[in-house]
Amino acid sequence: MADPAPARPASTVLLLRDGAAGMEVFMVVRHHQIDFASGALVFPGGRVEPADAVIAGGDDQAAFRVAAVRETWEECGVLLARPGAAPAAAGEFSAMLAARALVPDIEALAHFAHWITPIPVPKRFDTHFFLAAAPDDQDALHDGHEAVDSVWIRPRDALAAAEDGSRKVVFPTRMNLLKLARHDSVAEAFAAARATPVVTVMPEMRMAPEGRILRIPAAAGYGGEEFLAGDPPSM
Repeated sequence: MADPAPARPASTVLLLRDGAAGMEVFMVVRHHQIDFASGALVFPGGRVEPADAVIAGGDDQAAFRVAAVRETWEECGVLLARPGAAPAAAGEFSAMLAARALVPDIEALAHFAHWITPIPVPKRFDTHFFLAAAPDDQDALHDGHEAVDSVWIRPRDALAAAEDGSRKVVFPTRMNLLKLARHDSVAEAFAAARATPVVTVMPEMRMAPEGRILRIPAAAGYGGEEFLAGDPPSM
C-alpha cells in the first residue's frame, strides 16, 4: 500500500454576525475550476503559509490562527487585527500589517473544530476551524477569484439548501453548520466554543447500501458517530 498523502495545515474561518432573524455565518461559493470543493458553498479559508509561522513567532499552533486572520483578509476583505508590531515576514499580508502598525488579533478567534482528511483521500488537509465575530465597521465580500459569490446565511438555512439540492455543501462544512446551528447568537456560539474542548475528527469510511458512511468520534460533539457522506470522497 502506498504511503498516505501528507495532510497540509489549513485554517477555516466561521465569520459570524447577529442578524434580524438570528445568527448568520459568512459563506462563499468556490470557483468551478478549483480542484477542491469546486462550486460548493464553504467557509473562507486556506493553507497555512510559512510567513504565518514567522508572524506567529514560530508557534505552530498560533500559525493556524494567523492563517485564519490572513485568509479572512484575503478572501473576505475583513481585517481582524489590533495595534502592535509583528516580526518581519515576506508577503503582501505582513507588509500591509507593518504599514498600519498592526498584528493579527488571534485572541479574537475561538477554536471551534479540528478535521483531518481521511487517509485514503489523495488530497488531504489538517484543518482547524475558528469562530470570528465580524467587525461592525467592515463589510465582508468574496474575492472574485477563488470565490465567485458570497452570502450571509443562517446555518439552518444553509443546511436546508444542502438538503433540497439548491446548494452544494461538502461533508465537513455540513457537519460544522450542524454544530453551529445550535446557537442563536454570536455570544452564545463563542461561549460554547470556549467552554468545550476540541476533539480531532479524522473520518473513517465504509460503504453501505445507502451510500458512503463516515464514522467520527462521538466526543467531537456532532450528535452522533456515523453519518451518510452525501458527497464524493475527493471532497
